[in-house]
Amino acid sequence: MDEYMTTEEVAAWLKVAPSTVCRWRMAGKGPRVTWLSPSLPRYRRDHVATWLEAVAA
Repeated sequence: MDEYMTTEEVAAWLKVAPSTVCRWRMAGKGPRVTWLSPSLPRYRRDHVATWLEAVAA
C-alpha cells in the first residue's frame, strides 16, 4: 500500500515550513496532491520523491 503523508510531514521531510507546501499546492507547483476530502490534502511519498528529483535536476 502507498504511504500517504500530511502537509506537515512533507514540510518536515523537505525542511520547509508547512505554509510553503500549501503555497506550492495552491500555485500548482508542488508535489502531486490527493484530496481525501475538501480539507484533507495528502501526498504519496513516491510522488513527493519524484517531484523532488524533477525540480532538483
